[in-house]
Amino acid sequence: MRILYLHQFFITRAGVGATRSYEFARRFAARGHAVRMVTAARESAHVDGIEVVGARGSYADYMRATALSYPRRMLAFARFASSATVAALRGPRPDVVYASSPPLTIALPALAAAARWRAPLVFEVRDLWPEAPIQMGALRNPLLRRLARMLERLVYRCSARVVALSPGIREGVVSSGVPPERVALVPNASDLELFSPALARRAERERLGLGDGLVCSYFGAMGEANDLDQLIDAARLVPDVRFVLLGDGKRRPQLEARAPDNVCFLDPVPDKGSVARLAAASDACLTLFKDLPVLATNSPNKLFDTFAAGRAAIVNTPGWIRELVERNEAGLFVRPGDARDLAEKVAWLREHPTEVERLGRNARALAEREFDRDALALRALRVLEEVAP
Repeated sequence: MRILYLHQFFITRAGVGATRSYEFARRFAARGHAVRMVTAARESAHVDGIEVVGARGSYADYMRATALSYPRRMLAFARFASSATVAALRGPRPDVVYASSPPLTIALPALAAAARWRAPLVFEVRDLWPEAPIQMGALRNPLLRRLARMLERLVYRCSARVVALSPGIREGVVSSGVPPERVALVPNASDLELFSPALARRAERERLGLGDGLVCSYFGAMGEANDLDQLIDAARLVPDVRFVLLGDGKRRPQLEARAPDNVCFLDPVPDKGSVARLAAASDACLTLFKDLPVLATNSPNKLFDTFAAGRAAIVNTPGWIRELVERNEAGLFVRPGDARDLAEKVAWLREHPTEVERLGRNARALAEREFDRDALALRALRVLEEVAP
């Protein structure tokens, strides 16, 4: 089967960020399928059996893109959609088109390619767009909102299947008029090979000068969607707990400027292995978002990496994420935006080290049981095989 895979932010393990499209694509290729990946890259290459086709004119780094102002970000998305369309219309003919959003503008080359090659389209929804940028205040123009909603409905209607990454996203897609039987749930996965509780914990703690006390880490984007002010304010209330933040984004300079002494910001790292080592050096890892309804539907990579690392997860998002953590006793839920509640939960962890270890063991067991990447890649592949001629 020939798979034309469209995703703007294609990242291998040599980079930092969501590697879902790389991990799925290399597993598709390992099973004998021809995978052609159209992505934002300066040049084309072959990576682990994947033909990577670079579509210039935009950012390949998601964190760098989130650091842009909203108008510049939208312009960058539009530029990529244009160049990706040109690349997607070149041969060879695919048996199926697999497009991953956001940004929603990936729908433009996806629809064009599906029409040009008369191939079925499978559209993957990682976040509900345009609802997410609307609630975040990034998409305010009424005309642009209307056009974005029209594009959303069009790509859903033209897709043979829609892949949703969480139950909340699935509900959002179905509420847009897509029949439930056409929506497949394939959540984000845990990288059980790269992230592990067996990694050298002591060596990384010594390298970072973290000492023997409780360490809570955050790794990922530092943008408007991530409520890291809650973390900074909570850190002031528990000065004997170390907080380590790794990542980049629009809000990092403001956060650094007001952080207390027990908060450490690490320089951006070149690969995901560095993130795995930080997770292993931590006692708990945080997944924090703003208190917006649409953000409660997401499927954050950092949470599944936390599970794989065997570390207690601290989350502030209601819905599926809270249910995952609490039902499996894999961490703690804190009220969104409530710094005092976060500080109190962290202090409880500090006083109950055996519970911290138990939560971490449960998290790893959950990752192995429900979020193994091999199993989820196979689930996605079956969706493609069902619709391919």
